[in-house]
Amino acid sequence: MPFSALIVEKTDESNVSVAMQSLTIDQLPAGNVTVAIQYTTVNYKDGLCMQPNNGFVRNYPLIPGIDFAGTVESSDDSRYKAGDKVVLTGWRVGESHWGGYSQKARVNADWLVPLPDGLTTRQAMAIGTAGFAAILGMLALEDHGLTPGQGEVLVTGAAGGVGSIATAVLGKLGYQVAAVTGRPETADYLKSLGAARIIPRGEIDTVSKKPLESETWAGCVDAVGGEMLARVLGQLKYGASVAAVGLAGGAAMPASVIPFLLRGVNLLGIDSVMQPYEKRLIGWQRLATDLPLDKLDAMIQPAKLADVPQLASDILKGQVKGRVVVDVNA
Repeated sequence: MPFSALIVEKTDESNVSVAMQSLTIDQLPAGNVTVAIQYTTVNYKDGLCMQPNNGFVRNYPLIPGIDFAGTVESSDDSRYKAGDKVVLTGWRVGESHWGGYSQKARVNADWLVPLPDGLTTRQAMAIGTAGFAAILGMLALEDHGLTPGQGEVLVTGAAGGVGSIATAVLGKLGYQVAAVTGRPETADYLKSLGAARIIPRGEIDTVSKKPLESETWAGCVDAVGGEMLARVLGQLKYGASVAAVGLAGGAAMPASVIPFLLRGVNLLGIDSVMQPYEKRLIGWQRLATDLPLDKLDAMIQPAKLADVPQLASDILKGQVKGRVVVDVNA
């Protein structure tokens, strides 16, 4: 039976087109597991992959969508059988392999993770790649000694996908969360997730002339990068760490080495794309237990596949709050 998918095609060297199309199962790329997708989401990288000359997509046409959750339809791998609920994030799906903006996908079994007990496929995509990256950042901070009671933990880009999940998890675990946002209207939303204090972006998004400022933050989950990350490094407490999860504020970081040399701070790079299977299991299990699922609804912006092109544009402009959950069958 035909199914619907969102296809990106290259029209010339500097332009792409994005449109809904009807496909059949034999048009899907090679893989040993076929999944009937139920939900996907919209991430910053998804927005980039629908732009020309984005640096990620090499071959067209492409079904974008870097994550999805659904039900196994058929499998040639003994780890999965028809009816199993699964989640996929990363592995360059939606970049070099057809992804989640479709009602069906065919992928490598190694890329899948069983849906943890206690989560629905809709909740899994309310978490998605952004939430998975956020929990990896949390795990890295814990591995470097962060515990509740050490002081405020900063979350930058707090109203976005990564920041929303990080704020909610940190708040539930008893951390004192300071949430940075450039959108004052999201303050009540962030406090409802667990933020103890709201910090206007303008107070922290420019580089200080001083390489070291007052020791303020016990740790940080940073989804912004750029000048904000450089500023945060000079404000970390002695021996504290920042988990770098995103670059919404730019890839260049005009930082000094002084915080590393005089305060022994740590800059922890977080990659969610190529994480090994065991680490993925740990991350998803922590999300199932440590994320306050009752607060997920406040993060969700529901959408259909046809809404994705506009949402992809919006997320690149910083105009999406929380988590977009796309019902591909709506």
